[in-house]
Amino acid sequence: MKFTILSLLLPFTSSLSAPTRTLYTYSESARIFTEAKELMPGGVSSPVRAFKSVGGSPIVFDRVKGSKAYDVDGNTYIDYVGTWGPAIIGHADDKVLEEVKKTMDKGTSFGAPCVLENELAKMVIDAVPSVEMVRFTNSGTEACMGMLRLCRAYTSREKIVKFEGCYHGHADSFLVQAGSGVATLGLPDSPGVPASSTKSTLCATYNDVGSVEELLKEGDVAALILEPVVGNSGFIKPTKEFLQGCRDLCDKYGTLLVFDEVMTGFRVAYGGAQAYFGVTPDVTTMGKVIGGGMPVGAYGGRRDIMDLVAPAGPMYQAGTLSGNPLAMTAGIETLKVLKQPGQHDKLEAASKKLVDGILAHAKANGHAATGGYAGGMFGFFFCEGPVTCFADAAKADMEKFGRWHAGMLERGIYLAPSSYEAGFMSLAHTDEDIEKTLEIAGEVMAMI
Repeated sequence: MKFTILSLLLPFTSSLSAPTRTLYTYSESARIFTEAKELMPGGVSSPVRAFKSVGGSPIVFDRVKGSKAYDVDGNTYIDYVGTWGPAIIGHADDKVLEEVKKTMDKGTSFGAPCVLENELAKMVIDAVPSVEMVRFTNSGTEACMGMLRLCRAYTSREKIVKFEGCYHGHADSFLVQAGSGVATLGLPDSPGVPASSTKSTLCATYNDVGSVEELLKEGDVAALILEPVVGNSGFIKPTKEFLQGCRDLCDKYGTLLVFDEVMTGFRVAYGGAQAYFGVTPDVTTMGKVIGGGMPVGAYGGRRDIMDLVAPAGPMYQAGTLSGNPLAMTAGIETLKVLKQPGQHDKLEAASKKLVDGILAHAKANGHAATGGYAGGMFGFFFCEGPVTCFADAAKADMEKFGRWHAGMLERGIYLAPSSYEAGFMSLAHTDEDIEKTLEIAGEVMAMI
């Protein structure tokens, strides 16, 4: 028996006309996912992969290369998820793979210092304006956990301020009005998070400097933490005035400003969103791109702050696989490509072409839609714009997005399976890829 995504979206199919091209089927993906649900919670290792927000069952990948992904049913997709950001130079880049294989011959993990850590650290410090020293970790969540402890140690304060709809990993302290998977699943928080873990976490409204000052004015907040471009409530771009306002307020009240650049770092610009907007935080978290597809994270900042981290200082944080040679190699080779002149200009031009085209098709077919882009990061919503914060994003038509996602997927376009996720462009995406995507987008916009 063969399945299509739209056949699994029974409430939606009546509004779709007959397809204009042969649609993909997913029998093997359906079989594997059915088995997976008996083996892993929800059948996945990370919640948003389960397609809960868009309906149907997830696609099971077999391999990836360049701008393409290939599933177990033999279908080929133009991929705008890019393993959620890291595949910025394209999947399975030949040079990256070649160097990783050379490193692998020496061992997969040392649990001891290696020269590759120094090399990648120098590249990060050279590129990111706020970073004078860096500590590598194994994930963005782990980087944010270490960052939070460091900020509290440096300021001798406990309170932190985050923003509604911003996601900083699944540590207890951050699962308060979080975006991304939490919003996708309709969970305001998470069971199992003790009240004591979140009592010192306060939430402000993104792009609203006044809401920030209300929370900082008592002078007892250790850190103001934000995504400098939001990617976990969908794509939301800040104003330069908002970011500068946050910088000024942190200076005024003795609070550390933290940019969570796990998603934006080296993606919107070589020096991250802080270079793109010209606003420098005190501490930065990173991940994704700096590992070139390998598990990695990092946090860094001014030397006087980072000197508190053990063993230089008393703030303890450790990790057996941190700085492992495979991740360091993949990161080094990826950053070598990104450092070449004009790379982020190419990414932004491609993102602009894609978003402008999608919005034009939406308008031509009578859909309210808004969107934006920054470097190799983009997104759009089915609603009137502008979207400046999570409350605005929550007004988007999620049901329509589900129909849109299904229609695009069955025609070979792989997009994030949630309206609350940003999209990612790579240097491997060609004009032909984008033109084909827009052709299909026009078909689907006319159907939903």
